[in-house]
Amino acid sequence: MIEFEILNEVKRIAIEVGHRIMNLYDSSYVVEEKSDGSPLTIADRIAHNFICDQLRTLTPNMPLLSEESVGIDIEERLIWKRFWLVDPLDGTKEFISRNGEFTVNIAMIEEGHPILGVVHAPAKKLTYFAASEQGAWRQLEDCVPEKIMTKQYHGGAARMVSSRSHASKMVERFRRALETRSRQPVQQLAMGSSLKFCLVAEGRADVYPRLGATSEWDTGAAHCVVEEAGGSILRCDSKRLTYNKCDLRNPWFVAMGDSTYSWLELCPNEHG
Repeated sequence: MIEFEILNEVKRIAIEVGHRIMNLYDSSYVVEEKSDGSPLTIADRIAHNFICDQLRTLTPNMPLLSEESVGIDIEERLIWKRFWLVDPLDGTKEFISRNGEFTVNIAMIEEGHPILGVVHAPAKKLTYFAASEQGAWRQLEDCVPEKIMTKQYHGGAARMVSSRSHASKMVERFRRALETRSRQPVQQLAMGSSLKFCLVAEGRADVYPRLGATSEWDTGAAHCVVEEAGGSILRCDSKRLTYNKCDLRNPWFVAMGDSTYSWLELCPNEHG
């Protein structure tokens, strides 16, 4: 079991880096383009450096993989049993557009599965956090944390969350299939970054189908929050989403609050 002190320290790190990100939020900065075409700002770099320094002080012997990491040998990485998985600024597009829907994601992965997760939304002053066997929690600023749980789905109008910045024809097909089955219009919520998972975790959404590209650092922290809140994240082939694979890209998956409902039957074929 993860010590509560470590979880609190990771929360502190995420909130402190959030302050540094917000210092840049309304300033002028250069937007660069990474090799995959995604944007990169000075906020991404500052957040990466701060989190890495803090986590290495907290756990000097634990490896760390960040979206902005470079030079990590794949053979070395594949033998890691436990490591930190970080997205210093998830939702850079949301940060640039200043809509507030970006997060700091810090996860601890053990044997391919998330055992600790902190998702902090600096602009909203909101933090979601979880650890194995300790439940999932939501905390606004300095308020007392509230335990969160997913909601059961009993049919009818489903609440589906989708990406604000990454529209997908496959998600639209999923939505239409869900409406056909339920015979009710789907209540669709658009959201950026890992906040989409958190809506499922706190029961404000029933399902989040991600039928498009993501990487492991996009999902690790929120994955822990969803599972500890009572939900599941499953690949479209019904297998559990896992981490530290040879390929750090995730297959298509569905985050669901109620895993007794057959959401996966609504998924289009990922391979054609």
